[in-house]
Amino acid sequence: MGALHDGHVALVRRTRQLAESVVVSIFVNPTQFGPNEDLQNYPRTLEADLLRCEQAGVSAVFCPTPDQMYPANERTRVQVSDLTQGLCGAARPGHFDGVCTVVCKLFMLVGECTAVFGRKDYQQLKVVERMCRDLFLPVKIHAHATVREVDGLALSSRNQRLDPDERLRALALVRGLRAAAEAFSRGVRDVGELEGLCRRQLASGRLREDYVSCVDPEELSAWADGTTSERALLAVAAFSGSTRLIDNVVLGEADDMAALGQSA
Repeated sequence: MGALHDGHVALVRRTRQLAESVVVSIFVNPTQFGPNEDLQNYPRTLEADLLRCEQAGVSAVFCPTPDQMYPANERTRVQVSDLTQGLCGAARPGHFDGVCTVVCKLFMLVGECTAVFGRKDYQQLKVVERMCRDLFLPVKIHAHATVREVDGLALSSRNQRLDPDERLRALALVRGLRAAAEAFSRGVRDVGELEGLCRRQLASGRLREDYVSCVDPEELSAWADGTTSERALLAVAAFSGSTRLIDNVVLGEADDMAALGQSA
């Protein structure tokens, strides 16, 4: 959606390894914002974004207007059930209908292709994967590891809205994931304990929790007996000031845990 940062550039670099041509879309999609969300305040830096794309070797940039993507009297929405009910879907009703609709439209415009999505938006990644599978879209999805600052904070376009104090307090998200990852490495599999370790760190940073959820990493569903398997998604969303941030770790995946400074 624009306001490109090094995480987006990493996706472009990976795509260049997978394909001869790279197309980037820049579009702040109105249908994935709720009535009380920050559509108008979402950062828009098109000139800088185009320069980043040029420097990264992008072949073409598609910058449609809302009227072009959503013509008058359009009535169609694409919905993926179940996977969209929890996590960000619970807090943002209709959000993933907007995501799926615009991504499906973009895929239909491009045709057969390879698409690279970051794992920071893990739920989005899984929803798009399922949409492509269920609709037989000729798209191969590749997942890219979350790109982080030196101190561990996941790169996000929304980070630029944090003042220095909010930026410092936002590190509680990383500390929470690390605390849970460390416990998981010691053998802890109790969902409540893992989530509680993360919540305590959010509280220490004076962040307002949206959710902390430890779920199945494929179906994004709760564990029936409150105990994880040897692989689990711990996802978190919280507000630092008025800015909503998300992050996650797949517990039991060596690379993902190592990126947080923890061993599997």
